[in-house]
Amino acid sequence: MRALVLGGSSFVGGRLVRRLLANGDDVTTLNRGRSGVPMEGVNTLIADRRDITSMRQALAGTKWDAVYDVSGYIMATDAENFTGLIDLLDGLVGRYVYVSSVMAYAQSGLFPWTEDFAQRDEPPTTYGGFKVFAENLLSERHRSTGLPITIARPAAIYGPENNIFDMESAMFLRLRAGRPVLLPHGGLVTGSFGHVDDFVGALTTMATAEAAIGETFNVTGSGVTADTYVKTLADIVGVEPEILHVPDSMLPQIDKPAFCRLFRARHHGVLSTVKLHDVLGIPPERDFRLGHEQTYEWFLKSPLASTLDSSSANAADPLWGKGFDLSYEEEIIGRLRVAA
Repeated sequence: MRALVLGGSSFVGGRLVRRLLANGDDVTTLNRGRSGVPMEGVNTLIADRRDITSMRQALAGTKWDAVYDVSGYIMATDAENFTGLIDLLDGLVGRYVYVSSVMAYAQSGLFPWTEDFAQRDEPPTTYGGFKVFAENLLSERHRSTGLPITIARPAAIYGPENNIFDMESAMFLRLRAGRPVLLPHGGLVTGSFGHVDDFVGALTTMATAEAAIGETFNVTGSGVTADTYVKTLADIVGVEPEILHVPDSMLPQIDKPAFCRLFRARHHGVLSTVKLHDVLGIPPERDFRLGHEQTYEWFLKSPLASTLDSSSANAADPLWGKGFDLSYEEEIIGRLRVAA
C-alpha cells in the first residue's frame, strides 16, 4: 500500500509510520521538515500546510492508496488551506483517514458520548471549531464526490514519545520528586484515555475496511477521573501521592497552567467506542493501568527522566505549547497551605 502521512515527525505520526513500515507499506511523510529525523525507509515531502502552493508542488502527480491526516489542526493549517488540500487530493486517494478529536463534541453531561452527539459551535479558528469544520467538509465531499473518507475521534492519547508534556511525563516527574499534585473540581473531572499504539492500529484498519468509508468512529480507552488518574500513576511509580484540592473559588485567580490541562471542566467527557468494536471488529484498547505501566517503562529510559528531574524543571513542547511550570505550582501550593 502506498501511504502518505501528513505529519509523521513525532508521537502519533511517528508511531503510525513505524506501524505502516512494519506492515510492509510504502510510506511517505509530508511536513515542514523542521522537527524529527526522517526514518530509514521513509520517503519525505517538504511543504507547509498553510501554503497551498507548496502543497501543490509537493503532491503534484501523486496518487495514494491511503492518506493519514494526523496534522489537521489549527496550529498547522487553516480552513482555506485545508479546503485547498482536499480539492487537490479528491479523486487521487483510496482512503482519507482524518484524525479529529473529542473536542469536536459539544459539552454534554450525558455519558458516554456516541458519534451522533452534537458538535461544538465554535469558529474554525479554534482547536475544536477547526476539527468540526474539517469533519463537515470531508463528510460533505464524501456525499458529493464520493471521496472515501473516514474520521477518527480520539480523546486523550498517551504513551511512549508523547510530546504533550503536561500529561503523563509531568505527572511521573511530580510523583517521583514527591511533589504535591493539584486537583481542581474535587478530582471528579472524567476523561477517556487511549494508548497511542492502539490508536494507530485502529487507524490502519480504518484505511482498509470497506465498512469504515464515510463513517466517524470514537477511538479511545478507559474513562477515568482525575483523582483515579493520579492515584493509578502514583501506584505505578510506587509512591503515596499528596493530593491538594484546588477550590473552585480559587480557579479564576490561576492565570497560568498549574495542573494537567485535562483536569479542567472543559475536558469532562467520556466516549463510547461500541461502534468501533461492532462495525470494524477492533478489540478494546489495553487496560488503563497496563498502558501506563508500559509508558512508565519507556519514560524511565527516556531523556525526560533525567533532564526533567530537577526542582526547577519547566517544559513546553514547541508545537502545542502545553507544558508545566513547577515554580508556579509551588506558588499555588503555598497559597493553599496558607489558606488552610
